Amino acid sequence: MTTLSPGLALRAAVHQRLVGDAALGALLGGARIYDEPPRAALPPYVVLGPLASKDVSGDVAPAQEHQLVLEVWSREGGLSEALKAADRVVRLTDGAALVLDGWRLATLSWSATDAVRIADNGLRRASITFRAVTEPAE
Repeated sequence: MTTLSPGLALRAAVHQRLVGDAALGALLGGARIYDEPPRAALPPYVVLGPLASKDVSGDVAPAQEHQLVLEVWSREGGLSEALKAADRVVRLTDGAALVLDGWRLATLSWSATDAVRIADNGLRRASITFRAVTEPAE
C-alpha cells in the first residue's frame, strides 16, 4: 500500500529530477528547488507550484490526470534568466520516465510556459505547466 497520493508522488519525482541536474543548478546558483522557498531565499529558484488532479478512470483501469505548475523566479536580466531556467526545466521534465512511489507515470508532457514581470517587487516569474497521467502500480 502506497503512502503518497499520485499527485504527491509526482511532485516528489519531479523535485528529485530537477535537484539532480547540474546544468539547472548552474543556472540557479545551486540546487534551489523548493516546495516553498525559505523566507530569506533570493532568486533565482524554482518552486513546485499549484497541482490540480482529477479522475480520468476508464472502464478497465483507474487513472488520474494532473496539471502541475512549476514556477521559476528571477530578478536579473529581464525575463531572460527566468526563461533560460524554464527552458532547462522543460527539457528535463517533458516526456521524462520518472519513477513514482506506488504509482506508474503513464505520460508527462509540457503544456505551456508563461513569463511575466512582477512590477511591484522587480521579480520575474516563468510559470511552466505540465500534464501528467498516473495509474496504480501493479
